[in-house]
Amino acid sequence: MSKRADPDKFTVTKDALLPGLFFALLIRWCVAAYPYSGYKKPPMYGDYEAQRHWQEITVQTAAINWYRNTTHNDLQYWGLDYPPLTAYHSFLMGLIADWIDPESVRLFASRGYENDSHKTFMRWTVFLSDLYFYVTAVLCLCIDAERIKPKDDKNVFKRADISTILFLLYPGIILIDHGHFQYNCVSLGLFLWATFFIVAIENDTLATIFFVLALNYKQMELYHAFPFFFYLLRKCFMGVPNRGWKLHILSRFNKLAIAVISCFIIIWCPFITSWENMLPVIQRLFPFKRGVFEDKVSNFWCTVNVFIKLKNVYTNDEMVKMCFLTTLMASMPSCLDLFFRINRKKFVLSLINVSLAFFLFSFQVHEKTILLAAIPVALHLPNDPFMCFWFLLLSTFSMLPLLLKDQLLVPYIATALIYISFYSIALKLAKPNSWFLSFVNASCVYKITNLNTKYNSVLLKLLTTILFLSLQSMFWLLLGALFVKPPERYPDLFPLLISMFSCFHFIFFFVYFMYQQMSLPTDLPIKVKPKKNN
Repeated sequence: MSKRADPDKFTVTKDALLPGLFFALLIRWCVAAYPYSGYKKPPMYGDYEAQRHWQEITVQTAAINWYRNTTHNDLQYWGLDYPPLTAYHSFLMGLIADWIDPESVRLFASRGYENDSHKTFMRWTVFLSDLYFYVTAVLCLCIDAERIKPKDDKNVFKRADISTILFLLYPGIILIDHGHFQYNCVSLGLFLWATFFIVAIENDTLATIFFVLALNYKQMELYHAFPFFFYLLRKCFMGVPNRGWKLHILSRFNKLAIAVISCFIIIWCPFITSWENMLPVIQRLFPFKRGVFEDKVSNFWCTVNVFIKLKNVYTNDEMVKMCFLTTLMASMPSCLDLFFRINRKKFVLSLINVSLAFFLFSFQVHEKTILLAAIPVALHLPNDPFMCFWFLLLSTFSMLPLLLKDQLLVPYIATALIYISFYSIALKLAKPNSWFLSFVNASCVYKITNLNTKYNSVLLKLLTTILFLSLQSMFWLLLGALFVKPPERYPDLFPLLISMFSCFHFIFFFVYFMYQQMSLPTDLPIKVKPKKNN
């Protein structure tokens, strides 16, 4: 067990934390002042309208019909396609909306409703959801990391104030939730709480409950399911007594299984009364008929599709099987390493690697799902600031076509510059004589943060060069997307170039973080099966 930090030092960082926290919340509210997905774009409007429409449907129709195509619920017009916990959340907000402004949830008549007071209400729902679920989880994770670090650890990014503010200023989730308009903060917040109970509290039951809640809010949390499953399963075999070890293992496993089953039964209660009631929900959650991808997304299949038109070679069913097998093969090395050489640091890296494998190779990937890989990377940033910072910038850039479509160029540039500036200021405070753009130099970053790295100077120089070229490419692609008119034959030229550019980066990061995980030793003893006494 590591020693506790100096209480006086912790008090200083805690005092410095409040202004940074308020600044991160202010940035969110400033981004919310800009347009959202589908702003003044009939007939479907966009994700803002989808969230409002779900409030309307859940308030005005019976729960059993929320996922069914009925005369009162046209699934072609933003039908519910997230698990029941999202529906309950929409129902709760819909009740409040019905009390404040009944016209906003009037069945059929409220489609495309864009009243100013209602927009303010909707923005507040995201802001408060972010504050209650995501921000609190980030605070607990970062403050706990500060409390348990050794006194001789001089790493600036393990200070609670620096790490928390960098986590909360990550542009990706701010732009998508508070700009584009979604509630990723809820599912990702629940996921972070589950992670907190593993890496900090070591309460496997609470971790299981919170992850099941996250999974039942958005099914994309399947991106994180394998690491949780393999880690918690392996923990069932740890530290068992020599006598009665089978019963001990079974007791631990049953405890987690009961937590999972109980949560699912409670959440799915209105829909599990019969198969006819449950099937429509499952069909909405996993829409395999849509195809391997829709918009230009920075994953493997979209990049391959540039050279080989997948629809002309494979049927949709074949693509489903191919994506499943490819994702499984890409995920298993990380999962098996976590199982057989268990380590809490490996757990976070496995979250990164498996979510990247899902993003790169799975079926029906959206641009926004890169957030599922980015949040574990933000969690890992204190341990590898150079590579994680680069990834977080790139993950936001990969969503640029979506952000431009939503008229969020100014917030994108502003939040990216604020993030870069704060990161640079943190390095400058750690080493006052360093230059402001020290983050570009890998050797400089690892030296300033006092992280011992086994990478030699040649490799660090190579990483520095690649980052510099990467940032240059992002800049020119941004200018091209803004000012260069693409040929009529290739109207989506720049979205496609951005997607391919980002995809190559994500493959590089996948290899890098996989290597980093495999390089870590185990820090928890593996219990050997005891021999039977003769």
